[in-house]
Amino acid sequence: MLPSSFNAVLSNTEMRASPRSRLGQEMYRLLISTASVLTLSVCAAHSQNAVLENGVTALDVITVTANRTPTEKSRTGSKVEQVSEEEIEEKSYETVRDYLNLLPGISYTANGGRGTSSNLYIRGLPGGYVKAQYNGIDISDTTGTQVAPHFQHFLTGGVAGIEILKGSQSTLYGSNAIAGVVDITTLGALADGVHHTIQAEGGSFGTAAGRYGFAAAKGDSRIAANVSGVRTDGISAWTGGSERDGYENVTLNVAAEHRFNETFSVFGSLLHINAKTEYDGDNANDPLSYEDAKMTGGRAGFNIDLLDGRLKNTFSVQGFRSERKDVWTGFPTTFIGDRRKFEYQGSFEASDRILLQYGADHERQTATVDSPVGEMDLTGVWTQAIVEPVDNLVLSAGFRHDEHSTFGGHTTGRGTVSYEFDQTGTRLHSSYGTGFRAPSLYQLYAPWGMGNPDLQAETSRSFDAGVEQTFLDGRLTTDLTYFWIEVDNLIDWDNSTYSYQQLPGTTRSQGIEASVQYEANNWLDLGGSYTYTDARLDSGERRRNVPRHMVVLSATAKPADKWMVSSDLKLAADTIDSAGKLKNYVLVNARVAYQVNENTELYLRGENLLNQNYEVVRGYNTPGFAAYAGVKAKF
Repeated sequence: MLPSSFNAVLSNTEMRASPRSRLGQEMYRLLISTASVLTLSVCAAHSQNAVLENGVTALDVITVTANRTPTEKSRTGSKVEQVSEEEIEEKSYETVRDYLNLLPGISYTANGGRGTSSNLYIRGLPGGYVKAQYNGIDISDTTGTQVAPHFQHFLTGGVAGIEILKGSQSTLYGSNAIAGVVDITTLGALADGVHHTIQAEGGSFGTAAGRYGFAAAKGDSRIAANVSGVRTDGISAWTGGSERDGYENVTLNVAAEHRFNETFSVFGSLLHINAKTEYDGDNANDPLSYEDAKMTGGRAGFNIDLLDGRLKNTFSVQGFRSERKDVWTGFPTTFIGDRRKFEYQGSFEASDRILLQYGADHERQTATVDSPVGEMDLTGVWTQAIVEPVDNLVLSAGFRHDEHSTFGGHTTGRGTVSYEFDQTGTRLHSSYGTGFRAPSLYQLYAPWGMGNPDLQAETSRSFDAGVEQTFLDGRLTTDLTYFWIEVDNLIDWDNSTYSYQQLPGTTRSQGIEASVQYEANNWLDLGGSYTYTDARLDSGERRRNVPRHMVVLSATAKPADKWMVSSDLKLAADTIDSAGKLKNYVLVNARVAYQVNENTELYLRGENLLNQNYEVVRGYNTPGFAAYAGVKAKF
């Protein structure tokens, strides 16, 4: 008997696809209408007076992931997407995956309802090509068929921000960072004092959720701790089933930092997740299949800042353990994975225009599937320079060398450029990077004869270039970015040998990401994006489960003093799998909130308001129309 995690991979693994499918007439009209709405929004913005209220100053948005140091987003050549704490509160979705799914170039698949096996895709590449961090903890499971994070289990309780750095980023983040990096933080900006948050929610499918959050800050010391939980009766995982497959999740996260003086500070974080997912194994009404998952991670370290802060040094140690008991129609399989990692990162501000960075890290991964599978060691050193040779032109260049205990040495590089034209509000940005991904321990040594110890490491190249344009003193921002990623020696599942094999040649993914953000006035914000992705094997056949067209529209309005309304729409079209084309779909969600007083908010949230009947993986259900009511109190 095979565990569900393996069957999930079979359903998401690359297969030979059918010839290029065409958009249906109805979806084509909707796509054109959506593009028209975006265009009209921009034109309308041009026709308005570009006047800001007196005293209003636009603040630069800061990104950390782009250069592993706080950097103004407008000065980075790499493409970075962000989800703010304010956006998370405006929508109240339960998982990090729900927010990622609304960003340009990102989609996911799921083998059923909440908590079931899923795969996140960035620019056409699945989760095994994505590095994920939670308060600096590497949260990828070392026992997976690919070393990838379980995004279906990461709740948003206490999350203060999410950043997505796109492209091959092995220079800064090591192996697996080929499609990009997802960084989740819970320690945001805190006002001095002690703060409490209580939230409760209930609704469709017998769902109940709650959260308690504690935060405190004084001077340069701060701490945030959250415990979140959700349970639901769920839906049938298999299409056509009537027996519900439930889900439970309790998550604890803690993050803290304390500065003793201008030179020395310490930090630490902790994450624990305990989840149980029911699913359908051999049939659509299987009551015997489930997965118990426990994930525990921690990170601690200290900073030493010298020369008035120009010379920075950070030392840290972290660990992460994933324990999964997968019961397939009554037959259990136990997965245990461990990662231990040591890191050093330093930087020297040579001048106002030159920043030199450097670092080293070492990690050990182990995996057990009922019995030990294997272990590996990976050691890397890296360096990067960020230079502003003239005003508004920011360049970065770096390289990294890794030594893998099985696959030897690999050297990767990265370069970015950003240039802003002050007079027109135009910014050009571009990046190029290389990466490598070693086969997972599962792919090499999996039991039941599925592993292949002859596999070699994959290598990659990525490029993107775009233009960002601001209007109306920064209230309207548009961006158009072209991207491509190439992966050599892709590792994939082979049905003929019933094992993992190396695909010859180069797998390519390329496309366009277009977005617009518009602060229409002091009570209405509008946003939209369109992504075109063409992902193909070396043979020219399309990769499965990657929508060719994605459109996202969003709006947040404050029509009255105590009211807030937010909504979003996502269209996914022209997706194929091994059996042909999947149905196009449009998902519409909305939330209405009422501020009872300064501390208390009541809200009503609806998901899939059009009650779309669709699949993201053939043969597996997705939730229909759902409604949830909640209350949030802060004091």
